[in-house]
Parts: sequence; structure tokens; C-alpha cells
Amino acid sequence: MDRAHAGSGHRPVLYAQVLDGLQVRADGIYLDGTFGRGGHARGVLERLGPEGRLLLMDKDPEAIAIAQAEFAGDARVSVRHGSFAELADWSATADGLDGVLFDLGVSSPQLDVAERGFSFGKDGPLDMRMDPTSGESAAEWLASASEREIADVLWRYGEERQSRRIARAIVARRAQQPILRTRELAELIASVLPRGDGRIHPATRSFQAIRIHINRELGDLEAGLDAAHARLKPGGRLAVISFHSLEDRIVKQFIARHAKAPPASRRMPVVPDFTPTLRAIGDAIKADEAEIADNPRARSAVLRVAEKLGIGNRESGIEGAGSSPASPDTGGASPLSGRFPVPDSRFPHLGAGDAP
Repeated sequence: MDRAHAGSGHRPVLYAQVLDGLQVRADGIYLDGTFGRGGHARGVLERLGPEGRLLLMDKDPEAIAIAQAEFAGDARVSVRHGSFAELADWSATADGLDGVLFDLGVSSPQLDVAERGFSFGKDGPLDMRMDPTSGESAAEWLASASEREIADVLWRYGEERQSRRIARAIVARRAQQPILRTRELAELIASVLPRGDGRIHPATRSFQAIRIHINRELGDLEAGLDAAHARLKPGGRLAVISFHSLEDRIVKQFIARHAKAPPASRRMPVVPDFTPTLRAIGDAIKADEAEIADNPRARSAVLRVAEKLGIGNRESGIEGAGSSPASPDTGGASPLSGRFPVPDSRFPHLGAGDAP
């Protein structure tokens, strides 16, 4: 086992492909916005010289504790607890970055610990927060959200066709007793769904959707991409690993929007000037059969890499600050800004006089 894997039993997905995509320079400044257990970060650090810098971020306090303990003696490494959506707020990024990595979704160690509440395969408290010290848990949200809001989240973020049926069951069950355990929720969902082909657990899409909502994952992704784009130096690389279609669609469209001129429109006879600021590096990269056999989690991983070209159309809305208008903390069912399409709501739009 090499040093990149030595800090834990965790195997980073698409490890070699990420390092190839970042093209790490010995004197560069790199940010890993999802440290996790540090597999990719260790690989970057091994390629840095004495003048290089590695900036580490994570929402998860446990991940931050591991990073601080392991790299406390390395002057090249700085660690910050928080979402990568806020990376431009960190003064350490002010001079620009030569590379940014986001490894999205939940990490294998988080799934393996029942107490974190991410997995329906292990009974534990229904939490699902990447940062257990902040915000409401999945159990708290399910206890207070309306049936409509629950169904909307399941449809938007899990593309769950039976979202309304599941939401009705959740509301009916919580009227009798609170839903506090992962197994209880998983069994409830399975009990109201028609028998499937058995390839995936009936609760898979619902657990994904609730986790995405609780952690504002897609809103944070939009803001993080904007912040990375603002902080990358010309020639710097952005590498993003996604694990489901909603994430990958956002990343793909973000890169395309900064790399390609918008299509001509008859309604706009004068085409505005466009200067590309990103260049897509190759096509989407997926794990090969050997990696999937060694690490089944890699099956759904998609890596996209882009290179910063220079100053062009100003769209990020970041003038040296990390907050982005792309990700307001609305507290509602959809934290998205609407720039990237997600499945429509299962409910028609209600007018002011309609019942909620």
C-alpha cells in the first residue's frame, strides 16, 4: 500500500487520473475541498516541493481532526473546517490556486460508521449531516417538513418516482411515533414500494435525496465551482469527481458555459462577445474494470477536468469574497439557483390563493 492510502483503509477513487488531471507542480498551491481521509491530498503532497502549498477543507469535523493530526508538522499544509463553497473566503486562497479538487458525495468512512446515519445498511441514528455540529438532522427535518416538501425533495434529488407515496407514509408514521433510526426509515420506504428487480435497495434514492437536501450539496457545488473558477490562476486545473447524474450535469454544464460560446439565437441578432475562461481537458473519465473490482464505489464515479485560461466573461459574482449568489441558504426544498436544471417538482405551481 502506498503512502496515499496509508492513513486509513480508504482507497481514493480515480487516484491516478486525478493526479494526472491536476498536473501538480512542485511549487504550486493546491486546494482539496473534500479532504475525507486524505487519499488524494497525500498524493498531491508527495509531488510538492518545499515551496509548494496544500490547502485542505472539509465539512466533516472528523476529517478535519485527521488532517490536523497528520499534517501538523508540515509547514506546507493548511487546514480549514468548512464547505468548499466558502473557499474564496479563506485568505490562503487570495493569491490564487494552481489546482482545485472536489470529490463529491459521502465518503466511504462516513458510510461505514452507523452513528453518522448515512447508510440504510447499518442501523444508526437518522442524522446524515456531513457536519454533525451544524444544521438540522434528517430526523429533525422529517419530523417537521410538510408532505409536499418531502415528496418534492425525493423527486428532485433522488428522481424517486414514488416520492408522493413515500412522503404520505412518512407523515402517517410520524403521527404515531417519530422516525429516528436509519433502519426504521429504510423499512418504511421498502414497505410502501412495489417489489423491484432487487438490484438496488428500495430506499437508495430516498436516502440520497434526503442527504443532498440536508447538506445543501448541489447549492454548495454551484457556489464551490464559482469560487474555484474565481481563484484559479491561468493554467490552473479544476478536477471534480461526481457520483450521480445531478452532480455531473452541474459540473459538465459549468465547464461548457465557460468554455464554449452560447449558441446563436434569432431573438438576439447581435451576439455578445465571448472569451472562454476554461478549457475542458478530455472527456469524462470513469474507472476501469480493475479499479471497480478492487473498489466497487468507483463504479459510479465520473471525473471531469478543466483548465483556467484567463480573464473572460465575469459571471461568478465573486469579487474577492467566497459567498456566491448561487447558493442562498433558503431552508426550503431546493437550494439551487436555477442555472442548472433538475427534475421538475412533483407538484404543480400553486398560486397565492391555493392551499399549501
